[in-house]
Amino acid sequence: MTKNGILCETEGKRVRLDPKKTDSMGVNFVSHAHSDHLPSKNGGTILASIETSEIANLRGFKMENHVQNIVDFSLIDSGHILGAKSLLFDDIFYTGDICTRDRGFLKGGIIPKCKTLITECTFGLPEFVFPKLDIIQKQVNELISELYGKGVPVILLGYQLGKAQTITQLFGHWGPLYFHDSVKQMNALHQKLGISLNDGIGHTEAEKNGLLKNKPWVMIAPLMSEKNQFLKDMKSKYGAVTIGFSGWAQSSRFAFGRRSDYSIIMSDHCDFNELVDLVIRSGAEQVYTIHGFVEEFAAHLRTLGISAQPLRENSLDDFT
Repeated sequence: MTKNGILCETEGKRVRLDPKKTDSMGVNFVSHAHSDHLPSKNGGTILASIETSEIANLRGFKMENHVQNIVDFSLIDSGHILGAKSLLFDDIFYTGDICTRDRGFLKGGIIPKCKTLITECTFGLPEFVFPKLDIIQKQVNELISELYGKGVPVILLGYQLGKAQTITQLFGHWGPLYFHDSVKQMNALHQKLGISLNDGIGHTEAEKNGLLKNKPWVMIAPLMSEKNQFLKDMKSKYGAVTIGFSGWAQSSRFAFGRRSDYSIIMSDHCDFNELVDLVIRSGAEQVYTIHGFVEEFAAHLRTLGISAQPLRENSLDDFT
């Protein structure tokens, strides 16, 4: 770990894992295209999936010197969002953001055997145990049906990249179906990349043509605060009700996970039990925790007899 992210040097090769500033002298692995994992500028060689490159370009970052393959580096599906990858090299496995649950078009991440594991633990506390997808579908479909029966339009809220596409696939059978313009744009790219998603009209066009006055309807929009002007307008003009999707809705301690009229527990990350299972399945002799409850999750792994510690500066030196 360095001030510029995780730097590993192995057999004369130098790789930075999800760096904010790329290394002009080596390989820079970008696991996926969420903004907190994209570099701020180009430099060196960028190793990433073609989907990550395409999505990054849509989000304003054009990858230069982009490659999908480098000898001795294996990109492995992480199941987080479209194009998201983990990285295996020299018996070191870096998960990036990972989800081992199947969710619509997203299949659960693959866990290879390794000696050293570097894993995220966003939800690395025992209180985070997520419901199965069929339970979520039943709950939300019943809720939409109830609101439709009252003539109430519904806005489904999830991150513009990742959750919004899952929500589209799970609940896009409701109609009329509308999209926040930013979600429609991201969905169009997913469709171009081979993902089958129901289409609909963007909110600007729908409002311009007076379509939103004909209630009820379903709209899929990015996760945002109820104080956002867009949601204020949708509520005041059309009486819309919001259903937000977040893993943080699991816990009463994290209010930002319950900012909608209804909050549904759904995440693009592993829950606590899945993280533990991931570690065990990897067979790793040494585990480093990053991103999330790093101290708590590492401490839990040690109670299971697994050597684990949060990843700190220079802590990888003995293993790379």
